[in-house]
Amino acid sequence: MNFLFSIYHTVLFEPLFNTLVILYNLVPGKDFGIAVILVTLLTRLAFAPLSAKAVVAQRKLTALQPKAKEIQEKFKKDRDRQAKELLELYKREKVNPLAGILPILIQLPILIALYQVFWKGMGAEQLQFLYSFVENPGLINPTFLGLVDLGEKSLILAGAAAIFQFIQGKQMAQNRTPGDPKSFAATFQKQALYFFPVLTLLIVSQLPSAIGLYWITTSLFSIGQQWYIARNDKFQIPNAK
Repeated sequence: MNFLFSIYHTVLFEPLFNTLVILYNLVPGKDFGIAVILVTLLTRLAFAPLSAKAVVAQRKLTALQPKAKEIQEKFKKDRDRQAKELLELYKREKVNPLAGILPILIQLPILIALYQVFWKGMGAEQLQFLYSFVENPGLINPTFLGLVDLGEKSLILAGAAAIFQFIQGKQMAQNRTPGDPKSFAATFQKQALYFFPVLTLLIVSQLPSAIGLYWITTSLFSIGQQWYIARNDKFQIPNAK
């Protein structure tokens, strides 16, 4: 376990922490909040192609739901035949059922590391993890625009994070290819639209507000990315054959 943690710390936490400190040193006035925003944007830009593929894959799967449901009903007493027919459908339509999940799984460890950088990386004790070529800033001033102490809790930033989480979810629901409104997936999506913003508020309000700023930035990036995908012809889903 210690070996795995050591790899995680060396491969993920330390590079992200050093990137944050480099940006903190470069930002005029050494504004920690702006450094948080920049490192969040850099990370999201790096994962933008994967995220776009995940969105497109999910939309393709949703578009195929009626055909998949027909197969499930037709072969509900023959599970092996049902699985075979579904696989053939996905193969024929060039859809990978796992394509929407794999990018998320790949991103998750890095997003967790980024989350921990913002949570733990402001203390002076963390500066021992700086690379030799990175200037030690001494004591990091965890303020944003001279107004918000990102090392403390902020109900305002937590509320903003929840609002943008709701907007992001609403946008996803509007851009999603229509499926069966009575399906479990559709019911879950409707509930999640309100559940996740409330959960975001409860979680972020109890953590350093750097997490809230990170959450707001990543939600705004996702909103912009979804807007771009919805209006770009190369991401449009053709009708299933």
